[in-house]
Amino acid sequence: MMQAFADILENEPGLIIPVFAIAAGLTFALIIITITSVIGVIKARHIEITRREIAAYIAEGSISADEGERLIRAESPSSKCCS
Repeated sequence: MMQAFADILENEPGLIIPVFAIAAGLTFALIIITITSVIGVIKARHIEITRREIAAYIAEGSISADEGERLIRAESPSSKCCS
């Protein structure tokens, strides 16, 4: 496989730059996709932790269920929409 690739680049030296440009672009895209996915997971985890903490406060009686519900609604990403 590598020998075939080397033969193609040897016979067509003008392909070296486009091939490496495409490879670099694909690598960059995969890095961006990975970073975006990790950020999404971290955000979802923190939202769930916040919900659990609010539920614990409700369970121990520090806040009422209505207050907890308002806090959870205020924390939800869908409430941050500009309509």
